[in-house]
Amino acid sequence: MLRGSTALGLASLALIATAARASDLVVHAGTLIDGTGKAPSHQVSILIHDDRIVAIQPGFQSPAGAAVIDLSHETVMPGFIDVHVHIAAKLPSRTNATEDWLTHSALDRAFDGAMFARQMLLQGFTSGRDCGGGDDTVAVRGAINTGKIDGPRLWVALEALGPTAGHGDPHSGLDHDLSHPGWENGIVDTPEQARIRVREHKARGADLIKIMPSGGIASTGDDPRQQLMTNEEIQVAVTTAHSLGMKVAAHIYPAAAIENAVRAGVDSVEHGSFATAETFELMKAHGTYLVPTLTVFQVFYEAARDHPELLTPGTAAKELANDLLPKQNLPLAIRSGVKIAYGTDIGEGDHTMEFGLLAAGGMKPMDAILAATRNAADLLGASDRVGSVQPERYADLVAVNGDPLGNPELLRRVTFVMKGGITYLRDGKPAIH
Repeated sequence: MLRGSTALGLASLALIATAARASDLVVHAGTLIDGTGKAPSHQVSILIHDDRIVAIQPGFQSPAGAAVIDLSHETVMPGFIDVHVHIAAKLPSRTNATEDWLTHSALDRAFDGAMFARQMLLQGFTSGRDCGGGDDTVAVRGAINTGKIDGPRLWVALEALGPTAGHGDPHSGLDHDLSHPGWENGIVDTPEQARIRVREHKARGADLIKIMPSGGIASTGDDPRQQLMTNEEIQVAVTTAHSLGMKVAAHIYPAAAIENAVRAGVDSVEHGSFATAETFELMKAHGTYLVPTLTVFQVFYEAARDHPELLTPGTAAKELANDLLPKQNLPLAIRSGVKIAYGTDIGEGDHTMEFGLLAAGGMKPMDAILAATRNAADLLGASDRVGSVQPERYADLVAVNGDPLGNPELLRRVTFVMKGGITYLRDGKPAIH
């Protein structure tokens, strides 16, 4: 027979678990920033059935039979969205990049991705876009969707498409006699190859396509200031992806390459580090999103400064020469009015760091919130499901103690996370569910 205190404790845990999964919930929000761009509202009730929001009502309503979640002293927002992650990527300051690449399999990366996905969810990110992985990221997405593991709902790209010796070529910096099944899955050296790769990625489960029109920084031998894919290769990749209902994210640094990709119809420019005022004007005219990814530059700059021996051979100098430039360029992007979506380009680590970096670059707190909610959802093509607190959207909510518009640092300290009507964080602690 259970002792009384033990039985009471187990009963309490059962009640908490039941509340976390109740089919009818109501969240009392002291302040609501709904992600639509409207001014905050105060003292409202968010009615939830199963995994969806059904209504937002004034005052603190308590419908019969609904479990009440009291956030009456907190600010509630839509769940955050990070549109540029690599869910299995490890922090460069902790891992030797080449050793890790050569000694870990896709199965290892899937387990890493599962761990980092849960961390990301508990930081307030209920959705994300993986911009270049492999079959492991498809598996992580499926495990999340079927409830096997906790994490944000994911939209995934497979291997980034780019040329031999480009930023995404797995052979770069290695003995070229080394090979591995799958290392060619992203190589594009002709327009026809671009068309085939896009179709292959669709068949393997990709939600979007990532291309590498320019060189990069954290890769050996390529130049981040040069366009490496031809305009025709870019155009064929974009046209094929769009014909299959997939958006295209383009890793690009130099202005001329960005402009060529924008004219080809890419949906987002990732990084955009060397863009000019004219570049941003063209992006604005085409409705192309900028995803600044300031976080990745910060963490790689610090790694290159403090632990250059851990980075891919020959890349520390590139990091030190280029990683501070995106911060300097962000105010130009903000002034241009180009659409900006929130992205970090990390897996392991602090996905909320981008909020502080955007604020330091002059972005207003409300605009930073919208970058991580409304704008990010629009870039995903999922505004009807995520990114705002409105009827028929998923019940994805985060909350902070205080006013994030007056103190944007609060965005880095969420106290409550709900995804699809299930509470994952309460009072800053992981919830039982």
